[in-house]
Amino acid sequence: MIQVNALGDACPIPVVKTKNAIKELGGSGVVETLVDNEIAVQNLTKMANQKGYKVSSKKLSDRQYQVTMEIGGGETAKAPEVAAAPEACIPDARENTVVVIASATMGEGDPELGRLLMKGYIYALTQLDTLPKTLLFYNGGAALTCEGSASLEDLKSLEAQGVQILTCGTCLNHYGLTDSLKVGEVTNMYVIAETMAGAAKIVKP
Repeated sequence: MIQVNALGDACPIPVVKTKNAIKELGGSGVVETLVDNEIAVQNLTKMANQKGYKVSSKKLSDRQYQVTMEIGGGETAKAPEVAAAPEACIPDARENTVVVIASATMGEGDPELGRLLMKGYIYALTQLDTLPKTLLFYNGGAALTCEGSASLEDLKSLEAQGVQILTCGTCLNHYGLTDSLKVGEVTNMYVIAETMAGAAKIVKP
């Protein structure tokens, strides 16, 4: 049995830690994950159900939950593939998938939360079994590939694994970031349009 402590971890880290623990099992065994919120419990349960693992959860205290997965032997048939990702925080990825990021924040509402969500999203991309082919950054998203970005290390990790990272040159110039690019290459709107037109799937977080 492997115990995973994900208390205090933001989405999608509890799911990522649990998936890594499952890999360590080598085929069968039990993984127990501790989390501090019900959303994490739901995300872990969805992941287990999609993979066909036996799963149960219990509340240990006001802010402590335990999710137990049994890997191997008792697995049920996997759920069929669907277009949406099985884990709420981790996007689906396929060959020639292009991820388009047009803002430094994710969603509408509190900007600080939006920045945290975008950072978590880019980290989640690094953990996918099948990586996207290309990441396109334009408008406010251009800042994410530049000096000072909280996502630089994750983007460099994706680039090292073969993911193409392209940032709009017009956008860099507009925001005064031309000399601050730290990962990937400068591109233009024709290449952006061409890349999106040729994509099998486009994801915009």
